[in-house]
Amino acid sequence: MTTRSADKAADRLDPALRRLIAILILGAMAPLLDTTIVNVALNTIVVDLSTTVSTAQWIGTGYLLAMGMAIPLAGWATGRLGGKRAWLLSLVLFLASSVLAGIAWDIGSLIAFRVVQGVASGLMLPILQTLVIQAAAGQGIGRLMAAVSLPAVVAPILGPVLGGVIVGNTSWRWIFLINVPICVAGLVAAARGLDTGPRRPGKPLDLLGLGLLSPGLAAVLFAFSQFAVHRGPTAVAVVVLVAGLVALVGFVAHALRTGHEPIIDLRLFRVRSFSASTVLLFLSGLSLFGGTLLVPLYLQQARHLSAVTVGLLLVPQGIGALLARRVVGRITDRVGARPVVLVGILLTVLPTVAFSQVEQSTSPVVIGLCLLVFGAGVSTVSIAVLAAAFTGLDREQVPHASGATRILLQVGGSFGTSVIALVLAAQTSAHPDALDAAFSTTFWWAAGFALVAVLPALLLPRPTPSPSAAAAGPGPSGADRPGEVANADGGGPTGTGS
Repeated sequence: MTTRSADKAADRLDPALRRLIAILILGAMAPLLDTTIVNVALNTIVVDLSTTVSTAQWIGTGYLLAMGMAIPLAGWATGRLGGKRAWLLSLVLFLASSVLAGIAWDIGSLIAFRVVQGVASGLMLPILQTLVIQAAAGQGIGRLMAAVSLPAVVAPILGPVLGGVIVGNTSWRWIFLINVPICVAGLVAAARGLDTGPRRPGKPLDLLGLGLLSPGLAAVLFAFSQFAVHRGPTAVAVVVLVAGLVALVGFVAHALRTGHEPIIDLRLFRVRSFSASTVLLFLSGLSLFGGTLLVPLYLQQARHLSAVTVGLLLVPQGIGALLARRVVGRITDRVGARPVVLVGILLTVLPTVAFSQVEQSTSPVVIGLCLLVFGAGVSTVSIAVLAAAFTGLDREQVPHASGATRILLQVGGSFGTSVIALVLAAQTSAHPDALDAAFSTTFWWAAGFALVAVLPALLLPRPTPSPSAAAAGPGPSGADRPGEVANADGGGPTGTGS
């Protein structure tokens, strides 16, 4: 076999693993599409259900808080029920809550059913990540992260456009009912294609840890969301934030001292690659999602474009992310996460700086090109950082790592959104008659926040696999290769890897 042929063989994931990823992605499309579609329909829901905008905002806020509270449960559910059962349960829960949301009779019932949807979503995404990584059996984590990131890349492209079409031509109820065929297809595929896998029926639930961590997360997420909505701190939000932080400190003390397995094992942070990655995941709320928040706000508020038009203009961002994910995973597995993340940060900073110079006369083509590069940068950083987070972890640590990374993504995203909203509010107050100037300065702040991520990026591992290792292809000994997770069983991919 030639070197080129060996490299191509090493870059291909095992067919059983590709099949597992396809099954899980099918089900995951429902919650990821749902998140982007719902925002388009808020105004229509306000009118149809005779409610207020502030009340309707809880459709999103309730979902966000419930998702954050459910994430810590995902690892325990995967171990207690087994991967297949946990996945099917979460998917059935999302299906049922989608149907109920679609037939909601008032705003209160809709918010309640969205909370149940949030719980299901908070379980699904960490379970997906856990099953894929445990089933990898030594195959490159970078390629895995690129594969499982597909729904997160496609959803922002299709969601706003699909939401606009649904709201413009049918009832808003179809933004929830459209989940039904996706969930049914995902359930059929999972029931047929996933192995039952081992489980730990006697695994105890860390009730004290859950009682501290989940409410603490919900409180912090709520406070940050209120900072963003009000573009500044409020007395209620500050009190809730302090209470949430106290609960989280209590969880840290409990997790480090308990003699039983905590709901999230904080000993993971002793692994350098994991701790550096989690800092980057938290900072991504500022360094990556700042621009993601600012661009649609600029297009709507400063250029007065409709939500559907803005959704179409944001398509290049998704295309850039799609193009990047085709190569980023392979490159990360070969050269390590550090140089890839640094390049990704550069790709996010350059278009963010360019947006600070955008004017009313700037062509949509220029905006599209900037978003193309920005999307490629966000995808590059996200894939490489998540790959680095699982480097050097064994099979039993993966569920805890999946929960921890999802939590930090949630909290970091909410924190970044609130900080950017505060900066924009301050600039808008300083330039009440010059929105372009206010947004320009805020884009400069976002670019500066992105550069902060360079420091933890320098702590990421940079493996230098030999050509023979690259050509060896996946196998049971892959856990010994840099950038790949250990498999305690030493076996190949299974239906669940749980």
